[in-house]
Amino acid sequence: MDESLTVDDVKRFEVAYNAELERGKVSSETQFSYAWCLIKGSNKTDILKGVLLLQGLCQSGADQRDYLFFIAQGYYKLGEYKKALRYINRLLQIEPTNRQAIELQEKINDQMKKDGLIGLGILGGTALVMGGAAALAGLVFSNRK
Repeated sequence: MDESLTVDDVKRFEVAYNAELERGKVSSETQFSYAWCLIKGSNKTDILKGVLLLQGLCQSGADQRDYLFFIAQGYYKLGEYKKALRYINRLLQIEPTNRQAIELQEKINDQMKKDGLIGLGILGGTALVMGGAAALAGLVFSNRK
């Protein structure tokens, strides 16, 4: 999932996409290829652009597995795990045994659990600090009397 394309690869896909866009009609193949290449990168703005291009293809009536998979992958890379899970689950409704989709679903779930535990750890640490501060304040005020 972390593979990136060269700058020349990205430029080639971008030129093809923009040329069709200027002619007034972008083919679904060209739009998919450009979106795929954007999602493969590491720039968050490009990844989001790729996701939006693929969502446009889904809205055109086609609900192809590749669109759903790469939308989910893009959202995963953006840290939007709930959205990623929604798209990968949609793909798994269509193809329940799709190995790539199952693996991505597991990665998403693992990351959500990890982030949840980290969040709980931060909350727990904050509560511990606040509780300690309150106890210390109580000692200070009780010693003043």
